[in-house]
Amino acid sequence: MTLAIDFGTSNTVVSRWNEALQQPETLSLPGLSMTLGNDPPLVPSLAYVERLGADGLVVGQAVRDRGLDMSTDPRFFRNVKRGIGVPWRGFLPEIEGQIVTFDQVGQWFLEAVLNRAKEQTGDSDSLVFTVPVDSFEAYRLWLGELAERLDFGQVRMIDEPTAAALGYGLSQEKTLLVMDFGGGTLDWSLVQLATPVEQAPMGFMLKWGRKKPDQNSAQRPQTARVLAKAGENLGGADIDNWLVDHFHVTQNLPITALTQRLAERLKIRLSDTPTAQEAYFDDGTFDTYDLSLNREQFDHILSQHQFLDRLEASLNQVLQQARRQGVAPEDIEAVLLVGGTAQIPAVQTWVQQRFPAEKIKADRPFEAVAQGALQVGLGLEVSDFLYHSYGIRYWDRRNNAHGWHPIIPQGQPYPMAQSVELTLGASVEKQPSIELIIGELGEAATQTEVYFENGRLVTRQLSESSRTVQPLNDKDGARTIAQLNPPGFPGSDRVRVLFSVDANRLLRITVEDILTGDTLMANQAVVKLS
Repeated sequence: MTLAIDFGTSNTVVSRWNEALQQPETLSLPGLSMTLGNDPPLVPSLAYVERLGADGLVVGQAVRDRGLDMSTDPRFFRNVKRGIGVPWRGFLPEIEGQIVTFDQVGQWFLEAVLNRAKEQTGDSDSLVFTVPVDSFEAYRLWLGELAERLDFGQVRMIDEPTAAALGYGLSQEKTLLVMDFGGGTLDWSLVQLATPVEQAPMGFMLKWGRKKPDQNSAQRPQTARVLAKAGENLGGADIDNWLVDHFHVTQNLPITALTQRLAERLKIRLSDTPTAQEAYFDDGTFDTYDLSLNREQFDHILSQHQFLDRLEASLNQVLQQARRQGVAPEDIEAVLLVGGTAQIPAVQTWVQQRFPAEKIKADRPFEAVAQGALQVGLGLEVSDFLYHSYGIRYWDRRNNAHGWHPIIPQGQPYPMAQSVELTLGASVEKQPSIELIIGELGEAATQTEVYFENGRLVTRQLSESSRTVQPLNDKDGARTIAQLNPPGFPGSDRVRVLFSVDANRLLRITVEDILTGDTLMANQAVVKLS
């Protein structure tokens, strides 16, 4: 049996492939899931650390049922996904004398959810993770290391909007634009679905076991070709922060975990009604706050933060990529809206102003990603490309600062058929080793900083010109790629470095000593260099 999990910033969805019915279904996990109105079962992405370790974690709806999300407590975690694999500024919570990272809490959270799912479904040997388009290699590596600890024979990954395109189950439309707008990220993906093919599954394989995907399933494999994609760190959690800040300025509302939750409730209600109200009583000061917001005020707050401008910029980015692939906006046959933030009226109005109403589909906002991801386990072939480029660090004498030289460009299909070669020499007499700092390079655009403020996780845009770089091996013991024996001397090439990207989107290097003919490093993942 195959499970798929869409680990979201605000909510998490778990789906399985029902062999008897030959269709996907979203799981309701007792104690962890919540169901609101006609929405499918959702696991709130909340965690409370009662004691260190996976068995000491309170997860999902149980956190709310016990009121553990009502106070500012270092043991309470929300927006966990945003804090995984990113540079940090400020403090991290300390519990029982130990610093607790978001990587650790995220691992415990997913283990708890998946263990409960396996208890409910019985034997499940295949698992599919979904990942944001704009995720850096550190996040995918974190998932890969988590996969090694999980009791699944096969674990794979697929981009969230690509999975959503498959999850909508459209049979006629073949060129689909997906807007996946959840609690933490805005992701676009233009996916072209081809006719069924008889080929082995690709996807992003993290872990392989004996059991192979069911090729005899009634649902035949398809080829999903990703033509364009764009993403940024923007989502519903940011809007919640903006609303709390609005009431803090206008009514001196305290910034707490509880007021954060009230802001989220106001935002959700405004998707259904033109006006929303909440009341807050501060039991410390005995002050009462009447929080009222209408859609016009809400839209003004979004405008103050250039919300629609950022949507426009990301859409233009994906449409520019599409044009380079020969796809014009009028060639798009369906526009699929996924995620809770995509349900905001201002967002839907913005989309309707850019695409014909008959092309827009918004009826499966929460479960399309997880249910579409199940198809990777059923033999789906994914033809994808690198969203980020890879480069090496060098000293820019003109600007008296470090710069980054790309070696593998953005847009490169993977796995790579051929390696990229780089030759390096010694820079000083009797040089004992060669160091190289390798990074994953984002767009030369706005950089996002993640930090804590008043007990909440906040992201902030830093600049409009600096390139976002995620160094992959800039730590002690990992920068050295070659020990030279005999030592090196300036004036001649000494090592040949071959760079390639595998099917899991991991950058790998091979290092050969030109002088001795020895292979010093063979096809090693850069993020695992030691």
